[in-house]
Amino acid sequence: MDDHTRDHSVGPPVSGDPTGWSAARGESNGWEHGTLRRAVVHGVRLYNDGAFHESHDCFEDEWYNYGSGTTESAFLHGMVQVAAGAYKHVDFENDDGMRSLFETALEYLHGVPGDYYGVDVDDVRTRLRAALSDPAAVDGWRITLDGGRPEATDADYEYAERLE
Repeated sequence: MDDHTRDHSVGPPVSGDPTGWSAARGESNGWEHGTLRRAVVHGVRLYNDGAFHESHDCFEDEWYNYGSGTTESAFLHGMVQVAAGAYKHVDFENDDGMRSLFETALEYLHGVPGDYYGVDVDDVRTRLRAALSDPAAVDGWRITLDGGRPEATDADYEYAERLE
């Protein structure tokens, strides 16, 4: 773990035993990269609230902490593409743009563990593939985190605002 990715304020997963977390690891409350978990929690909640631009910003800001070729980088880059694709579909009705971004997201998410930092990546990949042929598959979709589909609170919006 890098010192710059520790965050002792991030709690353990609500449920499960996702890749990136270990009860035996004391640093960052068991997270290999506590700042990654923090970005994931805020990013997923904002995505689920329909705040795709803000979600994108959460994933993108954290992505810069990791070198290319790492699983962390691939995951975050994929999630950046997921949020951007949903933004294209919902806000601009640009399904060709969405498809392009989702295809790229699938490339980045290829090989990322199915439960990564609490995100059900298997479900994300399944939904992205479905949306390639039927863009409506994105409508109303909520990303699963720790077995639930949390929505944003004021704290999530405040986190994203601080990134600007």
